[in-house]
Amino acid sequence: MKKQWYRLDNAALIFPAIIRKNWNNVFRVSATLKEPVDPEILDQAIADLKPRFPTYFVRLRRGFFWYYLETITDAPKAQKDFAYPLTHMTRRELKTCCVRFLYYENRIAVEVFHSVTDGTGGLILLKNLTAQYLRLKYGVTIPPEGHVVDMEESPRKEETRDCFLSCGADRGLSRAEDTAYRLSGTPETGRFRYITTGIMPADILKEKAHEQGVTVTAYLATILAEAVDQRQKAEGRTGRKARPVKITIPVNLRRTFGMDTFRNFTLAVNIGFDPRLGEYTHEQICALMGHQLAAETIPQRMAGRVAKNVDLQQNLLLRLIPLPIKKICMRTVYTLSGENKGCLNLSNMGVVTVPKAMEPMVERFDFVIGVQYTYPNNCSVVTYDGKTYVSMIRGIRESELERLVFSRLVELGVPVEIESNS
Repeated sequence: MKKQWYRLDNAALIFPAIIRKNWNNVFRVSATLKEPVDPEILDQAIADLKPRFPTYFVRLRRGFFWYYLETITDAPKAQKDFAYPLTHMTRRELKTCCVRFLYYENRIAVEVFHSVTDGTGGLILLKNLTAQYLRLKYGVTIPPEGHVVDMEESPRKEETRDCFLSCGADRGLSRAEDTAYRLSGTPETGRFRYITTGIMPADILKEKAHEQGVTVTAYLATILAEAVDQRQKAEGRTGRKARPVKITIPVNLRRTFGMDTFRNFTLAVNIGFDPRLGEYTHEQICALMGHQLAAETIPQRMAGRVAKNVDLQQNLLLRLIPLPIKKICMRTVYTLSGENKGCLNLSNMGVVTVPKAMEPMVERFDFVIGVQYTYPNNCSVVTYDGKTYVSMIRGIRESELERLVFSRLVELGVPVEIESNS
């Protein structure tokens, strides 16, 4: 089969330039089945997916002006899950394949380099992999439904396009905003990542959010912001010494603009409050988070953010700069301003559904984003079959943030069951 290549989409351009030896932007989605995974059948399912999903089966290549993605010849084999989730993906590995397929006991996991796709795209890959695996193992008929596609059809153009290029406004939106408080701690040696997952009844969490008149995302952002503010106060940063507390929320633009793509189509907004203006009640923070999230994610403002990013990408001078110089520039800009407007990410996948034929065989889904270069903590959320899974990851030894978040949820009347890899 002839190799294909893809320009990196607008959101993907930054990631290859800012890879460090101890960090790169990788996330994980996983499905836990009711029975142990057969690795040979899983390998066949992976191979079956390759022709239908070319943008996932790619390796990172380096051009004269930009990095790009090139399809690989052979489908990768599934690996037994090793070490710990989100083990560093080296540049050598990225030159082979930008996606890992893993299994352990009843779990199928996919780890994805963020230049390939975002969380929604990763979930699409996982759902279809799980569906094909179940078809092969049990002979069940799983119809194309939702994100589970018809395996017999050819890839559709809209699945492989860079949608950022077609939804920008006529004018870019300014990125100017205050620098936020920065979480810190004692870095863990050996690149180990601690993951603590709080499992809670989705209906109770939703009820508590609706009591405050906000979405579940805004409600969880409130809990995170309260915990971050407590951390800041514990360090003695109060009054004029305090910094704004802001939670970074990735927004799925597929819903905003009614477009379908399997590639990246997400942009982030920062929402929060400024402790220098005074004390806030829980209800006030909920109101702020809810109003800001609603206001910042309307199509017009998101189109303005897209336009700002695309304008930079299409700048003639930037396009003509050779990649080594461009890489230095992008790293410098990212180091100075890339992550200083927020405290940590809250990435909510929302409610995951599968075709009814799959439901009896799938126990749960999990979603874990990695820590970032200067964000030692991050949080990701997914809901399936009446349970919400809130996964908090950290690359530092101090576990205070997780304790504050989950104890606060319990205090507010949301029962939480804790799982941890430490």
